[in-house]
Amino acid sequence: MTKQNLKHCMELCKKCAEACENCAIACESEARPMMRSCIELDMDCADFCRLTASFIARGSDFIELVCQDCAEICTACAEECGQHATAHCRQCAEACRACAEECLKVGAAAFA
Repeated sequence: MTKQNLKHCMELCKKCAEACENCAIACESEARPMMRSCIELDMDCADFCRLTASFIARGSDFIELVCQDCAEICTACAEECGQHATAHCRQCAEACRACAEECLKVGAAAFA
C-alpha cells in the first residue's frame, strides 16, 4: 500500500466522519423516532472513521485490520442512510460508500 493510497483513505475517513456527524445532527433535529437507528449508526461510524484516520496518520501496524472494520461499519451506515430520502442521509450514504470502498482496498493489503 502506497503512502498516497493511505492518505486518500485517511481523507475519505475524515469526510465520512463529517458527513455522519452532519446527518446525526440533522436527524436529531427532525425528532422522528424512526431515525434512532440512523443516528446511532451515524455516531458509531463517525467515531470509527476518526479512529481509522488516526491509525493511518500515525502509521500503526494495525491499519489493515482497522480499515476492514471501518469498511464494515461504513457499509452498515450507508445501507441505513440509503433508506431515507433526506439530502443529509443521501450525502452520508455516499460518503460512507466511498470510505468503505477505499478501506476495503487498504484492508485487502493485509492478505496480499
